[in-house]
Amino acid sequence: MLDQTVAVTPPAKGVPARYAAFSGIWAGRLDGMYEGKLAVLTVSSGGQVTVSYAWGDVADNKPGVADGSGRIVGNTLKLQRLPNGADAAFTMQPDGTLSVTYALAGQTYTGQFAKQ
Repeated sequence: MLDQTVAVTPPAKGVPARYAAFSGIWAGRLDGMYEGKLAVLTVSSGGQVTVSYAWGDVADNKPGVADGSGRIVGNTLKLQRLPNGADAAFTMQPDGTLSVTYALAGQTYTGQFAKQ
């Protein structure tokens, strides 16, 4: 999964709390069976993020890791399309978990990720 050297940079003082809440490493399962892990490495005051996303076997996709970027709009972090062609969005829930939607090759997978 994620490399142990993945470094999360704590958000600067000027980053709004609702954006800063996404910072860190999150993990969970999609459709109850596919492992995923999201490392939100940096968060800017404007809501831009850099991430590393790791996945286990999903459909025909072998496990892998992709670095990417995205943006937080409202309470949802939407990643730019990952190198494997997937689109992923992570919505902050009132209980502090992330509701995940991961779309790949015409299939949509959903799940919950919790902060590690």
